[in-house]
Amino acid sequence: MRKKLTQRQLEILNFIEEFVEEYNYPPTYRQIGEKFNIASTFGVKRHIDALVKKGYLTTESNSSRSIAVKGQKRNGDCKENSTVSIPLIGRVAAGYPVLAEENIEGQFNIDSALLNNNTNLFGLKVRGDSMINSGIFDGDLVIVKSQNYCNNGDIIVALVEDESTLKRYVKKGRKTFLMPENPDFEPIDVTKNKNFHIVGKVIAVYRSFN
Repeated sequence: MRKKLTQRQLEILNFIEEFVEEYNYPPTYRQIGEKFNIASTFGVKRHIDALVKKGYLTTESNSSRSIAVKGQKRNGDCKENSTVSIPLIGRVAAGYPVLAEENIEGQFNIDSALLNNNTNLFGLKVRGDSMINSGIFDGDLVIVKSQNYCNNGDIIVALVEDESTLKRYVKKGRKTFLMPENPDFEPIDVTKNKNFHIVGKVIAVYRSFN
């Protein structure tokens, strides 16, 4: 039997449920802290731990930012779908692993049937409009398969001089370019760039319509 919640715990639980309903992934501790004017992530963690102990939430043991609401139903549907939880990273960091705890901002839950059995995935929020002609817009979420190789023509996430970029990988003869899909942007020649690294291949794009 679930234990009774305090008023603040109930407010935080309702916020998490509403956030998941709208975005399909849970808020980060920082977002919860901003919502309720809680100064530290430790203060948020105390409330989350209480909700877990009382049986209202679960958290992933390897990431304090992965939150799931127990028994949450959507649109009155009681059927449970098979979902995969994908880490959301705020940026592609120089060095590895990319999915180090300090880079993870939350989790994104998606129907596993949409992923075609792909594994080693992460989500990355798109910044800018250099890929709009490929249907990838500012604010979209791209789902990326973590790998250090790709085929000619793949859309990839790469590191160039320690800066992350989302572009199409194109080889022309002995030249290698990262090509934008917007005529306002110039191709990036990485043929002889020793600070160019492939981080992963984009396999899907998620867009939320408000």
